[in-house]
Amino acid sequence: MELAIILFLFLVGIVFIVKGGDYFVDAASWIAEVSGIPKLIIGATIVSLATTLPEMLVSVMAAARGSVDMAIGNAVGSVTANIGLIMGISLVCMPAVIKRRDYLFKSVLMLASAGLIVLSGVKGETGMAISAALIVIFWLFLWENVASARRSMKEEAGTRNKKKISGRKEVVSNLIKFAVGAVGIVWGADLLVDNGSALAAMVGVPERVIGVTIIAVGTSLPELITTITAIAKKQSSLSVGNILGANIIDLTLILPLSAFVSGKPLPIAETSARLDLPACLIVGCIAVIPAMIFQKFQKWQGMLLLAAYAGYLFLTLGAA
Repeated sequence: MELAIILFLFLVGIVFIVKGGDYFVDAASWIAEVSGIPKLIIGATIVSLATTLPEMLVSVMAAARGSVDMAIGNAVGSVTANIGLIMGISLVCMPAVIKRRDYLFKSVLMLASAGLIVLSGVKGETGMAISAALIVIFWLFLWENVASARRSMKEEAGTRNKKKISGRKEVVSNLIKFAVGAVGIVWGADLLVDNGSALAAMVGVPERVIGVTIIAVGTSLPELITTITAIAKKQSSLSVGNILGANIIDLTLILPLSAFVSGKPLPIAETSARLDLPACLIVGCIAVIPAMIFQKFQKWQGMLLLAAYAGYLFLTLGAA
């Protein structure tokens, strides 16, 4: 009976996330069209902040309970899943030519964050200095998004046609869709994580493995569904912008907040330092460095990311 309830709630979580992702992307696209703000900025800020809430809540709660391996595994594992799995799928399905200036600064911030996380693994803990540096990167990320929005809107003034709002009903409808979508993906991810963890615990899977696999992928499902929905709606800027923004927020906010909640530096297990943290940096390099050189995201990058992520999962399960 208990197993049947867990499976039922797991499926309910999937339904909430799928429908919530559909509403959320529609509403975010509408906000971009009526405000004149580029969809890249919408994806990297509003969408990213909402879709990273599951990772943030899970890691902070895990740190408060003393489950450090789960807190770190979820934060770093989510980024690895976002890039290796989700961005891999996005690039295979929707390679795109890009403007380097739209992605360069965000890419540098993401790789710098991942590099600091790897450094924390070498040191054996996420201390105050690294946490402070990560917070600084987060504020740089927010500042750059505001500056980019202002610059783009100024450059396109007079040439960019905003979508006209037909009436109050349209505004209310899209605000409701935005709120319902956000609640759906957060609540759905919570159901998936809780019940997925319960299923994993039944077979005695170590806490670290649960964190970097089931919980990391579970809390990344909002990004996955948002990305798949964006692909279906051919909103490539929203998709990639969401992934980059989500990764920066995951790396720069979750671990510092978890350290703050726990009241002490987060110790990093040797296995995480040797496998999880470098994997996060490696997939990040595969995803953004070629794109910055050639000014396009290519299908072969997506295939290589999926292969790298599959290899990482194989090594992770082998080390369990």
